[in-house]
Amino acid sequence: MKKITFLILFALTFSLLPTTSAHAHTEADYYGKKKVKVGVSETDAEIYVNGKLLGKGSTEVLVPKNSCVTVVTKKTGFLNETIEFCNQKGMTKPPRTHYVKMRNDDAFDASVQTDIANVDIEIKVNAMDKNQAWKLINQIVLNYIDVIEMTDKETGYLRTAWSLQTFEQNTIRTRMIVKESSTNPLRFKVKLVSEESGDSMTSVKSDHLYKEWDRVLRSYNNVISEFQARIK
Repeated sequence: MKKITFLILFALTFSLLPTTSAHAHTEADYYGKKKVKVGVSETDAEIYVNGKLLGKGSTEVLVPKNSCVTVVTKKTGFLNETIEFCNQKGMTKPPRTHYVKMRNDDAFDASVQTDIANVDIEIKVNAMDKNQAWKLINQIVLNYIDVIEMTDKETGYLRTAWSLQTFEQNTIRTRMIVKESSTNPLRFKVKLVSEESGDSMTSVKSDHLYKEWDRVLRSYNNVISEFQARIK
């Protein structure tokens, strides 16, 4: 009886011992996950996996079995880069490493950050009468945007049509609005409206897709200073 009890205890103890083998699976292999080491050319670029921020510059991405993950790298001044890794039968296996070379954002390069966008800038008129000032305002506006959508000299209101420029990952629309804010003394308010859609080839009429942009295209950078210098 003692011998039988000893053999049972021995068998149980042996079965609980950890198995070591040259063919033992890693944890990732056991659960079917694949690991991808992602590196980015910009060391402070943000790395998002399925919309969640996981790191900057480099990170390890887990691709679950029978699933796909989307990796997006972002940095101001550079285009967003997107890649999908899939761990599914019949699809290319995820690589062990992946390097992302980020490209310059063409919309960012064609613009400048400014505090004159989307705000009313007051223009004081001292030496001119309204007729002279209004004629000069129209001339300046047409030097930048050649289509005036609405104008009313009596009320001192002018609005241009949207001027559209498309980039690889963005669409920028710009317009100018002039309003007479005071008759005595004569004052006008000029607003340079600058908006972005965050996508390429966005229709100029899709208002719901645009939002204010704190940058202006370089071609409009001097318009406010020109108003201030010429209208006196």
